[in-house]
This record gives sequence, structure tokens and C-alpha cells, in this order.
Amino acid sequence: MNGNDIIALGLGLQAPWEIAGQLLDTEKNPHELLLTLQARRGALYPCPVCGASCQAHDFKEMTWRHLNFFQHHCYVTASVPRVRCPEHGVKRIQVPWARKGSRFTLLFEQAAMLLVREMPVLTTARILEMKDKRLWRIVFHYVRASVSRLDLSALRAFAVDETKSRKGHRYVTVFLDLDRKEKPLVFAVCGKGRETLAAFRRHLASHGGYAGRIVEVVSDMSGAFISGIKAHFANSTHTVDWFHVVQLFTRAVDEVRRAESKRVTLPKASRWAILKKAEGRFTSRQPDALSELVSMDLHTANAWRIKELLRWVRRAETMRAARWRLTWFANMAWSLVAGKDLLKPVGKALRTIEKHRDAILARWDSGHNNARTEALNGIFQAAKRRARGYRNDQTFINIIYLLAAPIQNTIKST
Repeated sequence: MNGNDIIALGLGLQAPWEIAGQLLDTEKNPHELLLTLQARRGALYPCPVCGASCQAHDFKEMTWRHLNFFQHHCYVTASVPRVRCPEHGVKRIQVPWARKGSRFTLLFEQAAMLLVREMPVLTTARILEMKDKRLWRIVFHYVRASVSRLDLSALRAFAVDETKSRKGHRYVTVFLDLDRKEKPLVFAVCGKGRETLAAFRRHLASHGGYAGRIVEVVSDMSGAFISGIKAHFANSTHTVDWFHVVQLFTRAVDEVRRAESKRVTLPKASRWAILKKAEGRFTSRQPDALSELVSMDLHTANAWRIKELLRWVRRAETMRAARWRLTWFANMAWSLVAGKDLLKPVGKALRTIEKHRDAILARWDSGHNNARTEALNGIFQAAKRRARGYRNDQTFINIIYLLAAPIQNTIKST
């Protein structure tokens, strides 16, 4: 096997294409390896519409960037013919080493997409020595093409949550297939609230799914989400994930602590200790701080006790037991909160769970939760921090798809 054969194999060349010449230009920096391809004289080419073998009508010289040859940039040049098809007229053929409209080979784009999954686009562009805007065009093309091929006909249950995209009230809402074990994200859209559910319903219908077949939706206690679920997925059961119940009371405890710390001096190291569960992993100073806080019988300690009692509700094994425990919990909590101004945040949390009681209890009939949604939210935010933010929400959405959607085979390698 000679050098031309090796290069042809790397490019995935097939008859009638072959290597016609090689030139290493050392006057440019970085050096450039120029590969010239040609087809055999008198060769027939497939019509890009019907595939019929046709003769060349005319030729146009075109150049594509290929993967680096060691440290040298590599470019592929070929005279690409237009064919005259008896049925479809004169058409430019599609070369096997690059997609239509691109000035990069398929292998170059494949390598770029693999790198983009692991690092920011700007960093990838610097490594590949190209402009980041050109790389973003590659990312947009393949993500859009891959998402268009998603099959959602089997979707029966999904989770919905928002993730912050930029400073201010700028969010992206994500939708996860709860029955998919890996890469569960099936849709992401700018904004948050009721209109995102309408957008997902349209997306679902365009990919073989049907809103009437959705049996369960898992979300937080956002009124806008709940309104959208009722309007667009009326046949489904709404489940509030337990994570958001605990999060609601954790925030209430922190609000009580901040308000009370302005009146009395709280034990040092108690700030983070009260946000952890009683049997959680503490630093060396936090257990003593928590014990001192409880012994002082402050409002913050009572708020913490209420939060911890939620774990007893969570351990109920049946719906009936959970309903009884939640009722007892609410009665006990109200007895501690009643008439105490500093505990108003806890009272607000109690009214919220009473309002969403049925959706919270639905968790005991459901095998789904929002844990993966929250975990993925952390991954999305970490990617955003590594990139130091994105120019707009659409670029962030494309990265979200790359990280969490089932579109791993985005490029067909030659």
C-alpha cells in the first residue's frame, strides 16, 4: 500500500475518485498539505436526486479543509462535476467526503463535534485554528439535523424544569423522557412557563408523539407549569417531585435564619449546618453548632425541626401512610408556626404544600422523580461557566442537546 492509498483510505474515497497529487506548502504558517483529487476520465456520476448514472456536464474546482496531517493543515481540492440527468436536468453531485454546502470534510466535522462535547466551543476553535463562528455553524447544523430525527412516539411520561441561561430572568426550559435511561433530554426551548408546554406539545406532535398518550408529568410547584400541563396535557397525572418539597422548606429555613441573625447572635458554623440533613456529612464544627442552636430553642431551630420531619413523611411506604403522615406533619408544623412572625416563611411553605397536596402524594403512585433533571441542570450550568456564558439562548440550547439528548451519532463518518 503506497502513500496515496493510505490517504485515499483515510478520506474514504471510492471509485471513480482517486488521489491526483500532493503538495506540502512550507511557505505558509502553519504549513499546508494540499491534496488534489480527480475522477477517472469518462467516469459516470450518480444524479443527486435519483441516483441514475450520468455523464459530467461541467466542472467546478472546490476546496475543503481536512484533519491536520501531523502539525500541518490539510486541504482537499477537487473538480466537482455537474451531471445532466435526463429526468432532473443539470445538478451538482454530492461528494462522498463532505456534506453539501460545507467547506470541511466529514471527518474534520466529526472531530470538531467530539471536542465540542468536552470543552467550550471557543477553546475547540482555538485548538482547530478556525473561527468560532464557523464552528458554531457546524454545531447548529448537526444538532438541528439530529433533533429532527428524534422519534417520540413511545413517550409516555416526561419531566419539565427550567435552567438559567443568562443574567436577569433569562431561562431555558428542558423536557426529559422519564423512561429513557441514558441521554433523556428530548426538547429545550427559550423561556419558562405555560408557553413552553405549548411549544413542547407541538414538538411532540412533529416527532410522532401525541399529547393524549402522556400519562404523567413531573415538575416543581410553578403555577405557570401547572397551568400549562392542565391546558396541553389534560389526560396526564401531575406529580410534584419530592426534591422540590424539601427545597421549599430548606429555603424557608434559610430565610428564618437570616431574619433571626439580625436580632440574636447565632452559633458559628450553623449557617450551612441547618441546610443539611441531621444524619448528613458535617464539618468538625457543624455538629456542635447545630446542638447549640437546638438547645437555645430559637425560631431557626424550630424551622430546622420542621424541615427534618419531612424526611419522616418521605419514608412512608404507601400512599395511605403518606397521606396520614403529611396531615400530621402539617398540623404539628402549624402549631409551631402560629403567631410567630419570624416563622412566616415556613408558614408560606406549609400553605404551598397544602395547595399541591394531591400532586405531592402522587409521588407514591409514581416510579418517576426529578433527580436526573436536577443533576443535568448542574451539568448545564457547569458547561455555561466553563464557556463564560453564551452569546444567546440558542447557542446554550445547542450545547444542552449535545450534552443530554440522544443524538450521539450526529455525524455519519466516511
